[in-house]
Amino acid sequence: MLQAGIVGLPNVGKSTLFNAVTRTRKAEAANYPFCTIDPNVGVVTVPDERIAVLSELSGSKKQIPTAIEFVDIAGLVEGASKGAGLGNKFLANIREVDAIVQVIRCFENEDIIHELGSVDPVRDIEIINSELILADIAAMDKRRESRAKKAKGGDKESKAEVELIDKLLPHLNEGHPAITLELSDEEKALLKEFFLLSNKRSIFACNVSEDDLAEATANPDDHPLVSKVKAYAAEMHGAESIVISASIEEELMDLDPEEAQEFLGDMGVTDSGVSTLIKGVYHLLGLRTYLTTGVQETRAWTITAGDKAPAAAGVIHTDFEKQFIRAEVIAYDDYVTHKTVAAARDAGALRAEGKDYEVQDGDVINFLTGA
Repeated sequence: MLQAGIVGLPNVGKSTLFNAVTRTRKAEAANYPFCTIDPNVGVVTVPDERIAVLSELSGSKKQIPTAIEFVDIAGLVEGASKGAGLGNKFLANIREVDAIVQVIRCFENEDIIHELGSVDPVRDIEIINSELILADIAAMDKRRESRAKKAKGGDKESKAEVELIDKLLPHLNEGHPAITLELSDEEKALLKEFFLLSNKRSIFACNVSEDDLAEATANPDDHPLVSKVKAYAAEMHGAESIVISASIEEELMDLDPEEAQEFLGDMGVTDSGVSTLIKGVYHLLGLRTYLTTGVQETRAWTITAGDKAPAAAGVIHTDFEKQFIRAEVIAYDDYVTHKTVAAARDAGALRAEGKDYEVQDGDVINFLTGA
């Protein structure tokens, strides 16, 4: 299962958000640095309203959503790339995840100490990313040194690596993350083999106060701190930013769904942002969902964007991929319109797709396989 690591400076609401997202209290959330030392891991259900709709149409006995893992990683401090704080441990934990959720403090509160004594979200982002980039520079300097001799001797693989590193290092030295460097498809494939920290996809979670949530969600460009994060994330990282309130989500943990919705409604919002964050991370990881539905269950299945029908069938059972014949596919919206497979077939909305079909997010599929 793919993992997203939640990172941030100390006391920005990182562990509180982890608890809220995973609906657990695994992570200690305290008003001092490094209350998280060993990473906490939680499996998170991906919200998908389509499951309930299909379940009702099919009269399903069970609903089974898809899931991803979130990892709460210790807070970073300036100098982590040189071992400050929990530096080496922090960087090693980031290296193991597939994407990064950067929690950025966008609220003032005198009772919650900020590591640097003031709230400045762009500065905080730059500190985190500078440490990731500095660690990558050190790794690339070392890798280039080890490959240079072989490259001079005519080794093609080493030569390609040195050429890529020589293109990458100036970009990193200018303070830009590796993921923003323009590369060919071949160079991107090679870059993945370097396992760089700044080449991981990121999403920025703007953690606002309870009082600011409604306005910041409705008009993020008008919130003085959220607007800075949004602009910086888009310009420097080509990344999405989402407004959340970790403290509100923590309050919702002990409420049932109806009570939680009423609580949020009283605040003037339909969601504190965590559902949006989970969905954003799911797509950030390159994951997509297809659905199966029937009397026994309606279920969401996780695939990677671009997967063909046989690979999607293999998610259900490895034999299905080997024995794939064809897929009967109905787009979700068509299924909802026609309400049954038979009606969709009569309307021409059911398609028979072969091995080259690229499964789309929301496809409702029945696979036909051989013995």
